[in-house]
Amino acid sequence: MKEAVLLLLLAVTAVACYMWAATDQRAATNSAAYRSPFDAAFSPDGMSLAVSDRTAGMVAIIALSSGKVLHDIPLDGEPAGVAWTTRDSGLFVAESRAGTVAQIDAKAGRVMRRFPVGSRPMGLAVAPKRGMLLVANSATNDVSVVDLATGKERTRISVPREPFSIAITPDESLAVVSNLFPSGSAADPKVSAAVSLIGLRKPARVADVRLPPGSTLVRGVAISPDGRWAYAVHTVGRFALPTTQLERGWINTNALSVIDLAAKQHYATVLFDYPTEGAADPWGIAVTNDGKTLWATLAGVHQIAKVHLGDLHALLAGEKDPDKILNTKSSIPSIWQEIRKDPEKRALLVNDLAALYAAGLIERIPVSGKGPRGAKLAPDGKKLAVAAYYSGEVLLADPETGKITSTIPMTPAREPDQVRRGEMIFHDATYCFQHWLSCATCHPEGRVDGLNWDLLNDGIGNPKNTRSLLLSHQTPPVMSLGVRANMEIASLTGFRFILFREPEACDVEAVQAYIRSLRPERSPYLLTNGDLSTKAKRGKAIFESPRTKCASCHSGPLFTDLQLYDVGTAGEADKGAKFDTPTLIELWRTAPYLHSGEAATLHEVFTTFNKHDQHGATSHLSQEEIQALVEYLLSL
Repeated sequence: MKEAVLLLLLAVTAVACYMWAATDQRAATNSAAYRSPFDAAFSPDGMSLAVSDRTAGMVAIIALSSGKVLHDIPLDGEPAGVAWTTRDSGLFVAESRAGTVAQIDAKAGRVMRRFPVGSRPMGLAVAPKRGMLLVANSATNDVSVVDLATGKERTRISVPREPFSIAITPDESLAVVSNLFPSGSAADPKVSAAVSLIGLRKPARVADVRLPPGSTLVRGVAISPDGRWAYAVHTVGRFALPTTQLERGWINTNALSVIDLAAKQHYATVLFDYPTEGAADPWGIAVTNDGKTLWATLAGVHQIAKVHLGDLHALLAGEKDPDKILNTKSSIPSIWQEIRKDPEKRALLVNDLAALYAAGLIERIPVSGKGPRGAKLAPDGKKLAVAAYYSGEVLLADPETGKITSTIPMTPAREPDQVRRGEMIFHDATYCFQHWLSCATCHPEGRVDGLNWDLLNDGIGNPKNTRSLLLSHQTPPVMSLGVRANMEIASLTGFRFILFREPEACDVEAVQAYIRSLRPERSPYLLTNGDLSTKAKRGKAIFESPRTKCASCHSGPLFTDLQLYDVGTAGEADKGAKFDTPTLIELWRTAPYLHSGEAATLHEVFTTFNKHDQHGATSHLSQEEIQALVEYLLSL
């Protein structure tokens, strides 16, 4: 009854949103015209700026002397990371979704050549002395090492999960790679994402540095000028706690991790947040040439953060009296005195909201641009460029003060339609109480964060794995136990019980339009022509066989019969034993599996967690048959 009333209220007030109304088809078509700066990089001489644009499908070359766009160069797929060669005209751009990298003559404004890499390339980094380009292939979970001269892959190096950004040490001995999500079971209380270290003399992965438990969405990485330290920005989900409140980072905090590259281990994690105000969704990162200052973009709250690295490192080392280092009128947080006595106390910083703020080590500066993402410093260190994704502009700031000195629009502003507006709200943490998180914090790109969450709508003490929102409007009921009748109700209650905000009907409807606009991405397990592999075809036959009965529940074009079943995976604290049959589309990117997130891989779903054949009859299958079944499912 309550849910029916909620829907009725939304329907009654929907008329107020008429100006954003549009069909999903029209919205999807129009959204391609928006300008959405994603990443930016200065040319070696500092005279030009290259900016990738995801939705317009191009890279812009900007002359900094005039602040004007010289070239808009059309690209394939969705442009992502950008990196220059040592020549001012040479530029590389990752063509995400196309599986290629474009090499561009920036002066002439044309693509010189393309070369294939892994699926969904994101971040790029150039090691000119070694003649190599490194490419983070997010969908295939690996890094391509490409020969700069030939454009051919020398090798491909596996990393844990969805590499996002890459930074290379000044001596080109080591590459630091951020992995966007955790890999492994979400039921592990220590589950977290990692930063991978790749040796470049003989390219190979040498270490995976695990971040604190709950760390996910690891995006920007940077390296100190002396090559001693690496820095990564990310979120920290407090997934072991019920989602009863947001205050003081109860559910989510936003962090900067420091990695000791010599020791190849995690050194410390500090928080961008203030005690009563979150710094949601950190994204880009840049370190000044003297190593004394770090800049980070806080995409969810439309801010940039300045961290005083010099003083921070002095305090982390515990070598000096904090009272003699810090210049603050407030009392020095006791954590720094504790670290001075015992450096191992650095581990406590991940839970200390006041460590940076009260010590005067951080300044958070609001910017006019919406959704700041990529951040880069000019070679001479005199300009900081910030790609403002949702306002379609590049902000140039003074690296000393953070003051915006100029704004370069990619094109004249265009009014957002309902889908674009919904996407903006979905990624905007200012819609959340105290700005701790956005919808995208748990559902990046509308998908998953790799963590479990103890949501209150199905009891306390039974964490459930984050589910993708893709096709949720076509696959009711939603949530593991089917406690919400449809996506519309779930999105409304998400505002109320996750963001702790009573939303306007217009805002809810816009977010719903965005969710409906999500489309499946092509699986990296398909052949280049889009066909199933021979192994996957065999798996398809097994899936559809009456011997396994997989297709009995996962039926139809969406691979679900929309029913709830007891598949023998209920835990002691689960409110019910029957769980919703999820769609299998995009299964390749939604690990871990099962409502509890216990299965790190699909292979575990059919072996470790299906001993009684309740999750399809698979106990009689050989290892080769299970591998074929998994191959097919990952191809969907």
